[in-house]
Formats: sequence, C-alpha cells, structure tokens
Amino acid sequence: MAGVGASAVFTQQPTDLVVVAGQPVTLACSIPGYHGMVLWLRDGMALGVNRDLSGYPRYDIVGDHSKGEYHLLIQRTEMQDDAFFECQAIQAAIRTRPARLTVLVPPEDPVIVGAPVVSLRAGDPLNLTCHADNAKPAASIIWIRNGQVLNGAMYSKTLLRDGRRESTVSTLYLSASNIETGQRITCRASNKAAPNGKDAVVTIDIQHLPLVNLSVEPQPILEGNLVKFHCSAKANPPVIHYRWAKGGSIIREVSGDTYEVIVDHSFFTEPVSCEVTNALGSTNISRNVDVYFGPRMAAEPQSLQVDQGSDAIFNCAWTGNPSLTIVWMKRGSGVVLSNENILMLKAVRQEDAGKYVCRAVVPRVGAGEKEVSLTVNGPPTISSTQTQQVLYGEKGQIKCFIRSTPPPDRIAWSWKETVLESGTSGRYTVETVSTEEGVISTLTMSNIVPADFQTIYNCTAWNSFGSDTEIIRLKEQGTPTPFVPLVASCSLRLAVIIGVAVGAFLALIVLMGTLGAFCCARFQRSKYRTPLCNRSVRF
Repeated sequence: MAGVGASAVFTQQPTDLVVVAGQPVTLACSIPGYHGMVLWLRDGMALGVNRDLSGYPRYDIVGDHSKGEYHLLIQRTEMQDDAFFECQAIQAAIRTRPARLTVLVPPEDPVIVGAPVVSLRAGDPLNLTCHADNAKPAASIIWIRNGQVLNGAMYSKTLLRDGRRESTVSTLYLSASNIETGQRITCRASNKAAPNGKDAVVTIDIQHLPLVNLSVEPQPILEGNLVKFHCSAKANPPVIHYRWAKGGSIIREVSGDTYEVIVDHSFFTEPVSCEVTNALGSTNISRNVDVYFGPRMAAEPQSLQVDQGSDAIFNCAWTGNPSLTIVWMKRGSGVVLSNENILMLKAVRQEDAGKYVCRAVVPRVGAGEKEVSLTVNGPPTISSTQTQQVLYGEKGQIKCFIRSTPPPDRIAWSWKETVLESGTSGRYTVETVSTEEGVISTLTMSNIVPADFQTIYNCTAWNSFGSDTEIIRLKEQGTPTPFVPLVASCSLRLAVIIGVAVGAFLALIVLMGTLGAFCCARFQRSKYRTPLCNRSVRF
C-alpha cells in the first residue's frame, strides 16, 4: 500500500528494564496509523513479523492492533532474555532505540563444605568454605556468629560458561583461640535478585585429644653424638602417660617426656615417636634425626647374565646424609651412564658385557662403590680376515676368532664336501685354543697346492643361541693379482721360464756386439790391429 509509513512515528518505545529471572516483563512499542510490517529484534536477530512469534513460545505481541500497539510480552524471563531489544517499522524504515533488558538471577541455596557439623581437634584452626552458585550478579557472602558479622573471609568468584552467571566461594579462617565447641556459624548469600539473602548453618564440634610437639636438639649432628628428644603436650583431660618408640620398637626404659641417646645412621631412617595419652585417646608424633653419615648400601646390585637383545637392569640403592650423588659407569670408561639408583641398558649387545661400577658420594662426609658384572648371552660372532695369505708349496694356516657366551658347543671347518671339527684329515689339521677373549680355531694345510687358492673355506661356530659363519679365501703371499686356474697357471709358468731364457740369450748377443765395436774403435788409431777387429763376430 503506497504511503503506509510516510508519516508514521513511534509514540511508545521500549526502555531499559531490570527483571528477576522467572518474572514477566513487557517492552512497549506503539506506532499509531501505521499499517505495515512490525518486527521485533533481540540482539540484532529477528523474532517474528507483526504478531507471529511462533518460534518463541514464551513471547507474545500484546496491545490494541488498531492503535498500532505491538508490545512484546516475555512471560517467564530467562538468562537468554538478557539482551538488547528493538522494534522496527519496516515500510516506514524507522526503528526504536535499543533497550537493554537485564535479567537478574538469585543465587542457589548456599552450601557450607562439611555441614551440618564440622569436627576438629582442639588447637587446630578452623577453615570453613561456603559457595553460592549460578547468580547474576555474583552473590555477596557474609559470615555471622551470634548475630555478629565475622571479618577476614577470603572471597573469589568464577564466571560460568554462559558469560553471565557467576559462582562465588568464600573461605573463613578462625584460629583455635577464636572458636568453641557447639558454636553455630551462618553463611548468608545475597544479590539484587535476593536482597534478603539465603542462609546455610554449620555447627562446630571440637575434639580434645592431646596436642603434642616433639623437639630434637641439636640438629644436624654427626653420628656418634648425643641428642635430646623432648615431648611436650597439651591435653584436656590431662596426660596419663608417655610412650617412646624407635622405628616402631618400644623403648621400655624411658617413661617421661624426655629421651636422650647417642645417635647413629639408623636414626635418620627410623623415626623416634612419642605417644601421649589422655582419657579420650592417644596422640602420636614422630621425628627423624638429621644425622650426617657416609654412604651405606641399602640394596646391593647383583651381577647379571642376560640374553642379547634383552634389557639389563641394575639396582643400586644407597642411603646417606646430606643428600648423596649416585654415578653409574662402565669400568674403564669415563662416561656417566646414570645418576639414578637404577641403571637400564636396553637391548644389550655383546660389546656391552663387562664390569659396571655404582659409586655414591656424600659431600664432605664419605664415599662408597660397588662393582657388578654383565654377561651377555648370544650367538657366536666370528671375526677373521676374509682373505688370508700363504706361500705356495709351504705349510699354510687359516685362523678364525670366535667370541661366544655361552662358549661354542661346536666349531667346524668346511670346504668342498669336507667337514672337519678337530684332529687331522689328510693334509688338513684343526686345532682349537681358548683364551680370555674367546676361542681361536686354526685350520692348517701341510702343503699348499694350486687348488687351495680356488677353494672357499667356511669357519662356523654354534651355541644354544645360534651360529655364525665366516667365509675365508686363500691368496698367494706376494701375489697382488687374483689366482688363475690350474691349467692356465702351468702354461703361464712355462711361458715365463722360456721368456726369461730368450731374453738372456738376446742380451748376451747385444753385449758381445758392443764389446767388439768398442775394441775396433780403440785400436784403429794403432798401427797394430788385432785379429778381432778384422773379423766378424758370429754366433
């Protein structure tokens, strides 16, 4: 319709309001003479057109439509209604000013931790904690005793996830001299939504067991010196008797409130206790003595024999005072492996075997150490030169060195179709010698023949964990080139002999010719000529 909003103006606009959650509230909007669409917005989002707010069951548009009244009624306010609202006349292109609706939320009933009765022993201070949750604004908490507000409480608040409500926690501290059994203390939480406040009450119950203090003098002290223990107690009813103990064992020769003794290292780990008894029960307090003493072994490490690839774990526990330092090292190495009681060697190899030392040092007091051994079980490992040199026609030896824990069950040499573990077979002899480092197996050949240079020799060792094999070849000593087959070798040797003979013969001819020419040239100047100069030298 043309001109539906040409002169439309708002005669009523929403105003800022404060409401307690759960109560109804109405936001005004009047635009007389306007017949176009009216739109309500909450925080910039449309709620519905004209009187259709079907998506919001708590919202209604009320007022006389003929008078242009489009008031927004919120029946039961909730936290999501805490927002800005505005009314818009779409065709008139006008809107009201934004109105802030503030929703207040009263705190939930306050809760005192430990209520309704908080018990404590005589002489102990009292700490009371009260929390009031889900309030907007945050609740204020006061503590009341006998009609008087108690001061000095600590106060903190936490903003909840909705960003609006808050939880409040208040902690009240009362010294032992400021409390009595049977007293009732009230926690009162209030805010603008609950101005009269909500209360929680707790009753104090004090238990009168003996209060005991155990002193030790002097401290610190070197072992071997005199120390005095004094057990002082306050009790109601009065103390009946004292009982002393050390490390849980009763000291029967002492019955009063004082105990004197010459201390040793055990007083550092075995506390001295004083138990004080009255008609209501007993109170026991214990103290260790700060005794200075050098390292003492608490758990002795044990030597280990483990399989290769497994973890080796040594445990070496020392006690000492002042605090001691523990160092694990492998004997012969300066590398620190651990500064803890436990030394873990993961996935050990055979080269990890050896002696390990656990050393403890108490500064300015003393030191101690303990050595253990690590033996690593695994398959044999063979180390040998893969190409070994021998002299043709002489006796030759091949050696393989075997490391094995446990020792090898069997060592065998094999070549072609022959297997020899020990003793002599034809030209071959096998000897095995054990050393501190391992086992040396030697294959001896009485006379090296050309075929030996073509043979592949296998040295194999076995134990219960597996085996290892080394392949060894022979090379003629002093020969840089690889060995050639037998037939070719014989032909080559013959060719070398013939070549050497022919070369020597030709060299002789050249030498004789040179001598002849020299003689002729020398005696040509002489009136005498030798017969040699007048002849041809022939062979």
